[in-house]
Amino acid sequence: MISCLIVDDEQGALDILTTFINMTPFLELKAATTNPLEAIKLVQKQPIDLIFLDIHMPQLSGIEFMKLLNGKSKVILTTAYSEFAVEGFENDALDYLLKPIAFERFLKSAQKALNFFVKPSGKWMPPEEKDNYIFVKTENKSKMTKVNFDEILYVEGLKNYVSIYTYEDRIVTLLNLKDLESRLPSKQFMRVHKSYVVALNKIRALDGNQILIKDIKTCVPLGETYRPAFFQALQEKIMVGRK
Repeated sequence: MISCLIVDDEQGALDILTTFINMTPFLELKAATTNPLEAIKLVQKQPIDLIFLDIHMPQLSGIEFMKLLNGKSKVILTTAYSEFAVEGFENDALDYLLKPIAFERFLKSAQKALNFFVKPSGKWMPPEEKDNYIFVKTENKSKMTKVNFDEILYVEGLKNYVSIYTYEDRIVTLLNLKDLESRLPSKQFMRVHKSYVVALNKIRALDGNQILIKDIKTCVPLGETYRPAFFQALQEKIMVGRK
């Protein structure tokens, strides 16, 4: 997981970025503050991989903040003013997000951060990221598409192929569900129906025989055959009040 800090003097911007980070599986929000001086203290107390940093702040500008960091954390700048992009990149900013920030554009920046941290020359590579993807053939048989396990919401098996659903895409590949399931981490994914595999950490709620998937309006059926094993897997996470 990439540890994150948000620094922006506008509460609305903090709220939006907090939501976006919580929707992104490989990002972990450590803190969010409107006070850049407080943020400096936070960075000094604990390691922070990535900072979403506003440029225009009354106490300390984002550029000044970056100079104080001295490369300790990577930075994605956020601002309503595009004219400061060049100065930001000159100070080694990883990316530049122009407000208002759309989630699709945010994800591109987040992916850029992930690519930086996991490459051999990067400063940090979490152990769980070393084997966290596969390549699959799509409708175009000459094309291979990389699929990161952390981006998968669920997988649907159809007659001659499977559909892999992520936040951004639906990837269709000529595989059978059993073969794909065998390649997915068993602690992270589970068969819940003869035609569906879900990512356990992407489950938002359970409603009878329906599994609601996080952040999208989609329900996956829970088959009767798979119910006992499914609830056994979730046992440690289920809290029941006293009668």
